[in-house]
Amino acid sequence: MSRSLGGENMEMELKHAGFEGPAVLIPTVGLGVYMAPPKDAYEATLAALKIGYRHIDTAAFYGNEKGVGQAVRESGIPRQEVFITTKLWNSDHGYDKTLRAFNRSLAELGFDYVDLYLVHSPMAVDKRIDTWKAMEQILKSGKARAIGVSNYGVHHLKEMFANCEIRPSVNQIELTPFNTRKALVKFCEDENIVLESYSPLTRGERLKHKTLVQTAQKYNKSTAQLLIRWCLQKNFVTLPKSVTPARIAENFQVFDFSITPEDMAKLDSLDEEWVAGWDPTKAS
Repeated sequence: MSRSLGGENMEMELKHAGFEGPAVLIPTVGLGVYMAPPKDAYEATLAALKIGYRHIDTAAFYGNEKGVGQAVRESGIPRQEVFITTKLWNSDHGYDKTLRAFNRSLAELGFDYVDLYLVHSPMAVDKRIDTWKAMEQILKSGKARAIGVSNYGVHHLKEMFANCEIRPSVNQIELTPFNTRKALVKFCEDENIVLESYSPLTRGERLKHKTLVQTAQKYNKSTAQLLIRWCLQKNFVTLPKSVTPARIAENFQVFDFSITPEDMAKLDSLDEEWVAGWDPTKAS
């Protein structure tokens, strides 16, 4: 059964063109643990689950899968009630290496399955097709309930579509009012690929932007909450990162207000294709 708060749906359904499996619901707000030390990731995950989060996003590259898994087990919340995402790193591309890397991630997490397994980026140009064939096998095995990609541009997705049996359910990319990626967003929406926003808080670099501050004040919210809410109203799953319990709680208090269409348009007007981190979507 899907979760809702104040009449708002807190989950979205993931679908794979080319694969019929059980329904998979992904919570629309998840905790990001990008490069958090294992102990910090453990404590942040415990705090988030206590607050009400049911979605944690980690990756092999982050080096903290073990801490996340430990926190989920110690939380007392049944495993099936927590949505866990992890990712395949660039150096592990290729059919056999992908399968081995996935099994390592399961071992680190201490789980017998993950809810979502993502290809972290399209940077391994000559191995992308074989990598995705391994991802399809992982999905069919039931050890990942859903599969997807991260940092894929339109050209990467078109290449995949021409060579795959099963299409990805997710594309996780950086999305903020400062980089709305309209063409890529439209392409994914048209293909029924759910968009996830990482670094939705601009890694803190734009939280004091004048327009954000003025708009957030209208709703008696922080600029971080405004950015998360912007993602939700765009129908993006959003993954704010924090290791501070008070901020983790604040980032989840985004289901009790709505941004007006006029203010959404004002935020959209901030688009300047600005990136906080890397941008493999434009790589070859």
